[in-house]
Amino acid sequence: MRTFFILLTRELRSFFYSPVAYVVIALVMIINGFSFRAAVAILERGPQQGSLVSWTFHSQWFWLSYFFIFPLLTMRLFAEERKLGTFETLFTAPVRTWQVVWSKYLASVVLYCLIWIPSLANFFIFESMTAGATEIPHGSLYGIYLLIFVMGLFNLAAGCFASALTSNQIVAAVLSFTISLMHYLLGVFVLYLGNRIPEKFVELVHYIATVEHIRVFTYGLLDSRPIAYYVSLAFFFIVGTHQVLEFRRWRV
Repeated sequence: MRTFFILLTRELRSFFYSPVAYVVIALVMIINGFSFRAAVAILERGPQQGSLVSWTFHSQWFWLSYFFIFPLLTMRLFAEERKLGTFETLFTAPVRTWQVVWSKYLASVVLYCLIWIPSLANFFIFESMTAGATEIPHGSLYGIYLLIFVMGLFNLAAGCFASALTSNQIVAAVLSFTISLMHYLLGVFVLYLGNRIPEKFVELVHYIATVEHIRVFTYGLLDSRPIAYYVSLAFFFIVGTHQVLEFRRWRV
């Protein structure tokens, strides 16, 4: 485990020694600030069916920042190692492939969690400033951030897989963005078709549709199925990343 923690520390340092972490954090803070302000503006118009939490995370501003996080965090994880020629050095050292994969993946997960802390703080600051005049359902708030966390596990794992496939960071970023966006659009497309498709397929899409998951969790309904779904997808892509790197390692 000592080797694993050394690799994890190395990856975390590499994030914060480069401007990537600060750019992503600043970008997400700004865009989520617009999303939060748009939700407040909706509530200022009068009584609404949704809460501040639901309006914040149904905003287009939220999705604008969401899809760009994962390519920026993961595009350099393995692609940069191959581009700089340190891939061979790393894998001829006395380390195991799973240690390399999990150290890079968990480093991106740690940074991903840090990115969302300022947006979570917005709700508590607003509640304090309004002296509780605006009701913030804490069950919905904690639920949606749990969902964002498990969604991030899947998308970061997909980004790791994309980065392991190529030595070009731009290609890795495009692949990661495409996987995240196509997964999102698959659910949106079928949901909008409504009654035009068989009911059994609608039920399946409700199980995998990110938009539907957001809707359920922002209304305070905790469903274990999306959590299991995203964790399973994350594990699948991590295993795929391990297999790709193991194949390349034996070619070194």
